[in-house]
Amino acid sequence: MTIPAAPTRRTALRQLGLGLGGTLGIGLAAVPEMRLLAAQLGDFVLGPPVADVGPRQLSPHVWLVYARDGFPTPENRGLMASIVFVVTAAGVVVLDSGASLQIGEMVIRMIRAVTPKPVVAVFNSHFHGDHWLGNHAFARTFGPDLPIHALPPTIAQIRGTEGSTWRTLMERWTNQATLGTEVVAPNRPVHAGQRFSFGDVTLVMHHHGAAHTTSDLCVQVVEDGLTHVGDIAMANRIANIDDGSYPGTFRYYAALKATLGDQLWVPCHGEPGRDLLDTYGRFLAGIWEPCVQAVKDGRDEATAKAMVLRDPRVAARAKTMAGFDSNIGKYVSLAYLEAEKEAF
Repeated sequence: MTIPAAPTRRTALRQLGLGLGGTLGIGLAAVPEMRLLAAQLGDFVLGPPVADVGPRQLSPHVWLVYARDGFPTPENRGLMASIVFVVTAAGVVVLDSGASLQIGEMVIRMIRAVTPKPVVAVFNSHFHGDHWLGNHAFARTFGPDLPIHALPPTIAQIRGTEGSTWRTLMERWTNQATLGTEVVAPNRPVHAGQRFSFGDVTLVMHHHGAAHTTSDLCVQVVEDGLTHVGDIAMANRIANIDDGSYPGTFRYYAALKATLGDQLWVPCHGEPGRDLLDTYGRFLAGIWEPCVQAVKDGRDEATAKAMVLRDPRVAARAKTMAGFDSNIGKYVSLAYLEAEKEAF
């Protein structure tokens, strides 16, 4: 049976006799059948597909579908967080699933370009929607019982208000390019230190307190000397730390390095690197330490910001870091408030 292509929003409205010049309120209110049809069509209105991004092999088992660093826009259709997949003897494991049904579908195409093996598990690093809204594509393709793993607080956040909030935000930011994406929460809780064996590959779960959020999961691919770090570190972007902690991030980095030693650290934003935690940690310290000093000296937040901007660790990244000008004030404010809290 041939399944017709899903209509766009414009096509669906035209089929209802509700083109751009139509009177939506009168037409649907007057005819109950039209209201029902509109609701049914809404279930099938999808945003456009996402263009293929060829996967790059990082290690013997690990592949990266790289997203250019940035923020969700109509142009990138929400593809702003990289997706990693691990090809094992037991099947494919996905580390973060992307920001939409459409992105997840693209990643599935890329997996099939590498291997015919099915996806047997997904791991979500945290509750920000660019990392898990793609769960919908994997559950739809590989079954609703597909194991999708995350820390318990992440599961609770996605099942709560964060799930629907992030779906709505992604639609808004992309001019509805992610339409059709449904909230599919993780269904398997994990804990720090837990080990998973997938044939020839072992994955180990790591969590060391608040960093980017209060529940950041890092996944170590033992045999490859590689660790997926989600958003606790970024190559060339200021990480959203509204839900996290500056000193918590430094403690997290120290714990990872003490536990794992030399690794290829793979972020969701930016290029992987063995020095990623060090280079990004220096940048964050250039924000945090001046704010701590300003609080100790009884100086206000504006003075703290000036101190941060003069710090060579920050100044060196100011012209090249994505979103620097629009975000540095906010993250100085967060650091200053946390420094005040730590001081008292």
